[in-house]
Amino acid sequence: MTGPELKKLREDLAEAIGQPLGVADMAKLCGLPPEDGANTIRKWEVTGPTGPVAELLRILAMASDRYPILEMFNVFDRHDVAEKDRPARRQAFREQMRSDVRRRIA
Repeated sequence: MTGPELKKLREDLAEAIGQPLGVADMAKLCGLPPEDGANTIRKWEVTGPTGPVAELLRILAMASDRYPILEMFNVFDRHDVAEKDRPARRQAFREQMRSDVRRRIA
């Protein structure tokens, strides 16, 4: 994930949860310490995060309709899920992800 992609993700997540997300909120989402977490996010919005944080952000991105549901989380396209039920289940999954993002920044 690049710095501009992280900045765009912050905007997309804010839109998805219906409230602004500042750099301090992104720091909370990433599990960074409150003392310098916001500064770390500002740096990452230039250089991009790496390692486990980048993977966590890929997972949290699924809260937004602008990002795909990762294959390891896609239980909707299996043979035991009726095709007519798949869109509703995907939407419920995204709403669950949005709730998780809201909970993490509360």
